Amino acid sequence: MKFSILTLGCKTNQAESEDLSRELLSKGFRCVDLKDSPDICVINTCTVTSKSDYQSRQLIRRALRTGAQVIVTGCYVNSSIESLKTEFSDKCLFVKNEEKPNIINMLNIKTSSDNLSHFYSKSRPVVKIQDGCNKRCSYCIIPSVRGPSRSKPSEDVIREIKAIEDSGYREVVLTGINLGSYGRDLYPPSGLDDLIERIISETKRIRIRVSSLGIKEITDKLIDLIKTGRVCRHLHLSLQSGDNRILRLMNRNYRSEDFIALVNHLKLNIKDINIGADIIVGFPGEGDIEFKNTLKTLKEAMIGYIHIFPYSRRPGTPASNMPEQVESKTKELRLKLLKDLDRELREAFSLSQINTEKEIVVENIQDGLIKGKTDNYLDVYLIDERSTKKGEILRVFISERTDRGLKGEPLK
Repeated sequence: MKFSILTLGCKTNQAESEDLSRELLSKGFRCVDLKDSPDICVINTCTVTSKSDYQSRQLIRRALRTGAQVIVTGCYVNSSIESLKTEFSDKCLFVKNEEKPNIINMLNIKTSSDNLSHFYSKSRPVVKIQDGCNKRCSYCIIPSVRGPSRSKPSEDVIREIKAIEDSGYREVVLTGINLGSYGRDLYPPSGLDDLIERIISETKRIRIRVSSLGIKEITDKLIDLIKTGRVCRHLHLSLQSGDNRILRLMNRNYRSEDFIALVNHLKLNIKDINIGADIIVGFPGEGDIEFKNTLKTLKEAMIGYIHIFPYSRRPGTPASNMPEQVESKTKELRLKLLKDLDRELREAFSLSQINTEKEIVVENIQDGLIKGKTDNYLDVYLIDERSTKKGEILRVFISERTDRGLKGEPLK
């Protein structure tokens, strides 16, 4: 039988889809594109913005047109299951997040305890180690659709990463809905840095990449672990705004000054670290002064890139009822300014890496052209006559920057 899995949203969703895909592959199913008429189509939805709601409904319609058995899961199902059932009637099976691990059972397929690590489709497998969130940011619906913070036991995490390493992979990405809260609910309580320390001590050489973290979730111990060379010199910070009044309205527990101080501290202690940040543009109450403060904060910090999200009203969140909602046209203008700044920041950081040596994980090989990712999250392209496989690590010299990305020369 053929299956297709369509995923929207965060790396946690991606990790959950990857887990389901590996289970199906281990049962003899074949993964195909939606255009290849799958027998089963799973749509893993997102509801972080109204745009992701719209995209989820679009995917459902596309999947139904193929004649496949359509299973819809993810955060949009948790937030809007009744409206989805009304719109699509009995044409789909709707599965809430908490029942997502049972999709295999719903399909009457016997599960397996075999080592499934060799079924990872990506060169850098994503491992979900945490779910849920205890924070109450005023704009965010995720705690209500994902539930409270829950951590995977460290023994289970390490067992999975060891299996991934034994299968030949050289990098693993740790992800969660609120990754920085990892371990606080375990007994005895621990932290993300404690888990990473154990992974390093109990594996051989696989490098570890962490996904998004909060401004106050970066510890000195984590910085020291990054300096060992086993943890990628790349941190993505959940900033959201560079204006202190807006941060208070968002119910974030830091100031823009804290962000700048942290970035400076990271740059001082970790050579060539690449730092990214999430920004919400057009939050209620964001006037010209507040937006200019955000631009000022980002320019002063001189990070490597920005992920930008136009504010989207989420029913049931405090921000949805706040006064001074920002008009769409204003959001679009500010979004353009932030995208221009993002291009400047990416170019500046890329240029700073020319004439340096880096190790890349090979992500793709096509017509002799190799694409890889450095530990500090830059795309490198090169031609290497040696036999090269996806997932392995190559050492390269960064020689120049092109329209495509950085150009690398292979090193022995």
